Amino acid sequence: MTIEYLKKADRRAETGQSDLQATVQALLAEIEQGGDAAARAHAQKFDGWTGPALVPQDALDAAAHQVPDKLKADIGFAHDNIRRFAEAQKVTIQPCELEVQPGFFAGQKHIPVSAAGCYVPGGRYSHIASAIMTITTAKVAGVDHITACSPPKPGIGIPPAILYTMQLCGADAVLNMGGVQGIASMAFGLFGLPRADMLVGPGNQYVAEAKRLLFGRVGIDMFAGPTDSMVVADGAADPHLVAWDLAGQAEHGYNSPVWLVTDDRALAESVMRLMPTIIAELPETNAKNAEAAWRDHGEVILCSDREEMAQVCDAYGPEHLHVQAADLDWWLGRLRSYGSLFLGEETTVAFGDKAAGPNHVLPTSGAARYTGGLSVHKYMKTVTWQRATRDGARPVAEATARISRLEGMEGHARTADIRLAKFFPQESFDLAASAD
Repeated sequence: MTIEYLKKADRRAETGQSDLQATVQALLAEIEQGGDAAARAHAQKFDGWTGPALVPQDALDAAAHQVPDKLKADIGFAHDNIRRFAEAQKVTIQPCELEVQPGFFAGQKHIPVSAAGCYVPGGRYSHIASAIMTITTAKVAGVDHITACSPPKPGIGIPPAILYTMQLCGADAVLNMGGVQGIASMAFGLFGLPRADMLVGPGNQYVAEAKRLLFGRVGIDMFAGPTDSMVVADGAADPHLVAWDLAGQAEHGYNSPVWLVTDDRALAESVMRLMPTIIAELPETNAKNAEAAWRDHGEVILCSDREEMAQVCDAYGPEHLHVQAADLDWWLGRLRSYGSLFLGEETTVAFGDKAAGPNHVLPTSGAARYTGGLSVHKYMKTVTWQRATRDGARPVAEATARISRLEGMEGHARTADIRLAKFFPQESFDLAASAD
């Protein structure tokens, strides 16, 4: 049996259109040339913000008093889980050393970037969780300076809960900047801040495109498209839970794909019947997003067995992959392409998005086939070193000289030659390129 689409997406979630690229490129150029004044002008134009670019300390302190204690406790709970998970990740990063040849040593070590810029989305939703995910992980990685930015609300600024979270998680500076102007301010080191070595965090298409265009000049977490989610379910899965898990992720936006992969036709048909009713239960804006996402980008894929289901998962490389099927250990061992994996009905993607511990900044648009999500590793550079005794350098120098000459790189060869001549003046060496 080949896979059967019971529901096929009518549209693809496209990103990086040429008109968007041109617009963002022009904005970046204006801000780079115009500096602080240009960034302020764009903040006024796009965010309606005329207040200070940098959030003053007294505003950060005041924000803490405006956040209810119950919300503070929830933020603290999530922060503690995410921090401890990041710390556990960091422990897995170890330096190493190898004696390549007797007397010739090589190794690697890990160095955190010096400065990071963390973008925290605003807009329709105030993403407290994104502040925790990006800033906390950078702090645990050992980044020296962390700048955070988020779109301010006209006349108000960044919502108090986000400001409180940014300070709790360890931001060294906070910018009242959203969109391209926020990304540019961190990348170019405006307002007296250090230039960011890394830009991280989710955002709208303008933010994603700005990061894409700046990549190379700075590091980024990943190229981001619309968020996507896949549920894998067998006949024993609860169709009500499956449908809600799909709808819960579809509310992200009109172009957020959600996919169901199953080997049970009855389950698939039940979920498809439930989706319109469940989506209608959401608040109006959320429902409109989820309805469009399900209508235009939702898919239901029927497979013959679990191996075929796993093949579909790996081919799609979903950002979020939720397995609600028997033998979870088999799935954990078999699946190869996903941003984050959720095993069993006892967990859900929203847990990972908000409070469980693993990071929610994840690869989208199939990028999970070649990269993972944000972690302490993303903030750290793996660098190598070497050291040798003169005897240890000898065989490496001989091989280097001959290989370099074969390649036509005489300068490289000479740097090996002169060391052999200096270290072993009484000896002669055959350093010509091999004729065979």
